[in-house]
Amino acid sequence: MSCEWILRVTCPDSTGIVHAVTGVLAGLGGNITESQQFSSPDSRQFFLRLQFSTPAETTAQTVEGALAEVAPRFAMTVSLQPVEKKTRTLIMVSKAAHCLNTLLFRHSAGQLPIDIVGVAGNHADLRPLAEFHGHDFHHIPITRETKADAEARLSTLVDDLEVELIVLARYMQILSPDLCARLEGRVINIHHSFLPSFKGAKPYHQAHARGVKIIGATAHYVTSDLDEGPIIEQDVARVDHNQAIADFVRHGQDVEAAVLARAVAWHAEGRVLMDGHRTVVFG
Repeated sequence: MSCEWILRVTCPDSTGIVHAVTGVLAGLGGNITESQQFSSPDSRQFFLRLQFSTPAETTAQTVEGALAEVAPRFAMTVSLQPVEKKTRTLIMVSKAAHCLNTLLFRHSAGQLPIDIVGVAGNHADLRPLAEFHGHDFHHIPITRETKADAEARLSTLVDDLEVELIVLARYMQILSPDLCARLEGRVINIHHSFLPSFKGAKPYHQAHARGVKIIGATAHYVTSDLDEGPIIEQDVARVDHNQAIADFVRHGQDVEAAVLARAVAWHAEGRVLMDGHRTVVFG
């Protein structure tokens, strides 16, 4: 029997980092099963993600204690989690079902390492879909006048459910700057960012009218700067003049759902590390 771990290290780039970390793991009887690293020429930061196994009796405190002996020498920021840990996730929705449906299906198929602790929506349209998959649905209606109260309810829900990750699965409300700051690094949004010229309502209709050839989507962390948070994943689909608006919408929704699901999986697996306003993604 053995324990499986995910270790992430971020620190200023220098010589000997990998040697120091792997030496610690070897001293614990660890066996590295996956290793990825990146040295950023822009920020001069070093990023390392390791998956490794240790003898069954090894605890997180043992590993963290051993790493603490070398971390100060390199000014390391260290994160350790068991491979089997599932991220407690709240999915937030409005009326569009495609992203929620994909997340729920992949979760039920064992393809997402998350624990869905609930689905919340400012409309109740998707309650039947959430409950069909066995998840509680929390209706939190929002108007301009009730936004502060609604966000207070959401904050309470996050605390009560011990939520570690919030996924905005086409949730069509803007989070306040205060809530964005409180949940920094814990909220992932999906956005049709390959349509930068087509803001506002019905972006696919606008794109169709202009004859664009590529549509796409971007999954990113939410910040108080609307749709400008660090990017996790992007993808595109080609379209042409033969396709109707409905085809644009269908292709766009397929891309959105797939991109969001990948971003959620990579976050939960500890594959996303922050490099300033950018991300390093060990996919």
